[in-house]
Amino acid sequence: MTAYFIQAFIYLAAAVIAVPLAKKLGLGSVLGYLIAGVIIGPVWGIVGEETVTIQHFAEFGVVMMLFLVGLELQPQMLWQMRNRLLGLGGLQVGLTCLLISCAAFAFNQPLSVALAIGLIFSLSSTAIVLQTFNEKGLTKTEGGNNAFSVLLMQDIAVIPMLAFMPMLAMPELVEAAKGLEQAAEHHEELSLVAGLPTWGYALAILGSITGVIVLGHFLSRPLFHYVASSGLREIFVAMALLLVIGIAALMSLVGLSPALGTFLAGVVLANSEFRHELESNIEPFKGLLLGLFFITVGASIDFAVLSENVALILGLTLGVMLLKAGVLWLLAIIFKIADSNRWLFALSLAQAGEFGFVLLSFTLQHHVIPPPIITILQLVVAISMFLTPLLFIFYEKFVVPRHQKAADEQAFDEIVEQGKVIIAGIGRFGQIVNRLLVANGVKTVVLDYEVGQVENLRKVNIKSYFGDATRPELLHTAGIEDASMLVVAIDNKEAAKELVHYVKHTYPKVTVLARAFDKGHSYELRHAGADETVNETYHSALQLGVVAMKDLGIHPFYVEQKRQTFVKVEQEASEELFQKWLTGSDGQKFDPSYRKLFMQLESNIKEAMQRERGDKHDSGERGWTPPPKGYEDGFD
Repeated sequence: MTAYFIQAFIYLAAAVIAVPLAKKLGLGSVLGYLIAGVIIGPVWGIVGEETVTIQHFAEFGVVMMLFLVGLELQPQMLWQMRNRLLGLGGLQVGLTCLLISCAAFAFNQPLSVALAIGLIFSLSSTAIVLQTFNEKGLTKTEGGNNAFSVLLMQDIAVIPMLAFMPMLAMPELVEAAKGLEQAAEHHEELSLVAGLPTWGYALAILGSITGVIVLGHFLSRPLFHYVASSGLREIFVAMALLLVIGIAALMSLVGLSPALGTFLAGVVLANSEFRHELESNIEPFKGLLLGLFFITVGASIDFAVLSENVALILGLTLGVMLLKAGVLWLLAIIFKIADSNRWLFALSLAQAGEFGFVLLSFTLQHHVIPPPIITILQLVVAISMFLTPLLFIFYEKFVVPRHQKAADEQAFDEIVEQGKVIIAGIGRFGQIVNRLLVANGVKTVVLDYEVGQVENLRKVNIKSYFGDATRPELLHTAGIEDASMLVVAIDNKEAAKELVHYVKHTYPKVTVLARAFDKGHSYELRHAGADETVNETYHSALQLGVVAMKDLGIHPFYVEQKRQTFVKVEQEASEELFQKWLTGSDGQKFDPSYRKLFMQLESNIKEAMQRERGDKHDSGERGWTPPPKGYEDGFD
């Protein structure tokens, strides 16, 4: 028991020390885990043969991760991904497998071995890529979305690979293994499909998948309600783990990938009202096990074998990564993934994956690849995974700035018309302003600095121009001298403030309306000269509060009166708060006197809300129409 405590302490201490340091140096957590594994393994030698056993346990983190990924994907969303899933993902697996198999065959490997190697290296690391995407905010990018489609297809492809591998067994390896099996006790893993004919095996697989879908859809809800009714959080955590472990075990018993089974269960439960509770319960276990998995990858690098074959192993690693990146780059061109997204797509998937270890172990068990070659290939897989965070750093430090500079140097559109209102920024905020004005016959000129955004709007017949609204010459071309109004809806806080200041100083007759991110930004814009500012979340939050009150059973017209009162009191206090903010020193604008005034505002709001409506017709109600006769007949 003491040995387990010591091992746990070593792994946790390595993670606690190395990962925060790696994050501070901009290397990312994954590289931190890998470095920690190398230090406690090959460098210091304080962990040993138990690393392989721990790695098998830690692989369950990948299973949990795919369950969480499935929870984010509703079935209709998965159906919408089918073209990228089958087209992009299928081509990547097929082309990479073909090219690597041909390369292995050219190096005098038997055809069966070459094909097995091609299948193994066609896979990429789901764990590293998705973890890094989440950390760096790349999940929602075009490159990130396409990379996810390929990773998902790769995980699905593991099933036929596992089924196909035993057919590639080398007769001489099988004969050699028979003698060893007679001399040692042969241990067989539990299986529900061992000895079944092909049709029986197919039925078992179909029944297992169908069972996961049907039971997940119909049985999960009453089961979760039953567990939730206990009011014990630890029991719900146990239920979440029971679900994931049970499905993983079932998939293993029928010879399928546990990761695919839990992913499928996640998709089935994506519409469940317990989805967020499941996510919050599984997430800590997933993160810890994934970190442990990455440490074991680093610790499993055998420096003795590496030093004896350093040129071969590094050559194979770089060759595999370059070949995979080339295939991905070609597919990115075919599927029109452009600019920095093409680089992200190609670089992020260029490594071998954690399922490579699984398949290598599987080929060893079924005598497909000779053990000495497997040892070399395991190092290639590990080193390629170790190099992946460096590729993300290259993308971040060199690719993104280069493409950003190219976008900066791209010629702005020639503005051939002018309007009464100029709108700077056509994101989610500016779009609504523009649609409302255009629908009411107001001619607008829309400027935006994001090329992709401008192109997307043109596809839906919303005319806009690529250009930087903070450039005086572009504003002149857009007709700022004759415009009545400028709407500032750009995302950059400082740029928005500078634009407001420039326009009000140079064209004082132009009315400037500006989107503010928060109260402080609103004050800064007003100080710069904006005639009106609107906090981007204010009205949506206010409306949600109105909906909440109605759903709590409060009469709609009473709610409307309270909303009007809230807005009125805030507007009355707005100027006083602004003036108090102005008197604060730089860096201390929200000083104690401002906070005291703000707390007084909150007190005034509560007092106004609780005030009795003596005449039933205060000024806050006159802006809306009274209910029609007989309106309350429909209420209980």
